[in-house]
Amino acid sequence: MKERAAGILLMCAIVPLAVIGYLMLVWIGLFGPNRRGRAGVRALDHFVNATVFGGHAWESISSHAWRVREHKRWARLVIRLTDLFQKDHCRRANKREQPLVDLALRAGLDRQTIR
Repeated sequence: MKERAAGILLMCAIVPLAVIGYLMLVWIGLFGPNRRGRAGVRALDHFVNATVFGGHAWESISSHAWRVREHKRWARLVIRLTDLFQKDHCRRANKREQPLVDLALRAGLDRQTIR
């Protein structure tokens, strides 16, 4: 119960900041430095993966799609779409990110933190 209450309070602060962050990301994407834009897009990618697709917060949609491609239709669609832009993008993303996912799981970052 404490974790849920803390999450709700935290979300009340984070959601407005996330909206501001998204608007800033659009501006930065158009006029700002590429490095900062990439970092923002990567963070948004991880956020969407965790919330929409139920993946790990430290994993991109592409890596998650490759990991679950045998069982999820959405994953196969993501793989097909990304292949239009970069062949084997999801496979390469997973190869790059899987060691980080394994490390985070070994460290217990997926477990409850507030008791």
